[in-house]
Amino acid sequence: MVLEGGALRGLYSAGIQDVMMAARIDVDGLVGVSAGAAFGCNMKSCQMGRPLRYNKRFAHDWRYCSLRSLIKTGDLFGAKFAYHTVPNELDIFDNDAFEKNPMAFWVVCTDVETGEPVYQRLDRGGDWAYDWIRASASMPLCSKVVHIDGRKLLDGGVADSIPLRFMQQQGFERNVVVLTQPLGYVKQKNRFLPLMRLSGLRKFPKFIEAVARRHEMYNEELEWVQKEEASGRAFVFRPDAPLPIGHTCHDVNTMQYVYELGRQQALQRLPQLRAFLS
Repeated sequence: MVLEGGALRGLYSAGIQDVMMAARIDVDGLVGVSAGAAFGCNMKSCQMGRPLRYNKRFAHDWRYCSLRSLIKTGDLFGAKFAYHTVPNELDIFDNDAFEKNPMAFWVVCTDVETGEPVYQRLDRGGDWAYDWIRASASMPLCSKVVHIDGRKLLDGGVADSIPLRFMQQQGFERNVVVLTQPLGYVKQKNRFLPLMRLSGLRKFPKFIEAVARRHEMYNEELEWVQKEEASGRAFVFRPDAPLPIGHTCHDVNTMQYVYELGRQQALQRLPQLRAFLS
């Protein structure tokens, strides 16, 4: 299973995941990018509904996601609160179930020094895993560079937004791909690139180059997904229209609506999904 990012557009993906879990459809491996990693880990820990639940619960808590958090901590999504306090104390992540589940689980990050993707397999939970997930979801200009295991990391979507080829290289011949943009979407060049060149990120020229090329990489990966879908080697979920939610959202009704879009589409296509996987 391949889960692209898209910040809170990932609630659409979470709805699909929950339908699959309820239907007892297990996958052998999952790779998540950014929100795909942050929400996809709950499939390995078998916690249906958790991403929607905590996003709605903390929608108005400045420590979770806010301009105040960005100004005070350097992270739009609070590094300590969102990635440690929440899973350890307030909406507990089931590390035991995560570690017992044989599903292989990878997160994708971007090494800011090389501009290359880093694929980290997470077999154990806890704060180390949470930091890798945080690194995968740390958007440029909205997050501090994450230092972990001797690397300097940011948003995995910069270097590999839809890692279908990565999963195929691991030997997975049939892949379920969940996109968060509709058919026909074409990514444009990052309009914040000039600002990045003036920010602290200018210390990492290879990362800036990766950001400058991201739209080309993303659109090429979309073409590959469509080719694999047409050949029958990939089963693709994508919203029928642009999802009515931004990278951040404090409206719990909008969150619920986007989640339900994913759920309803997965329920409608469940017979085809079962046929594909069998």
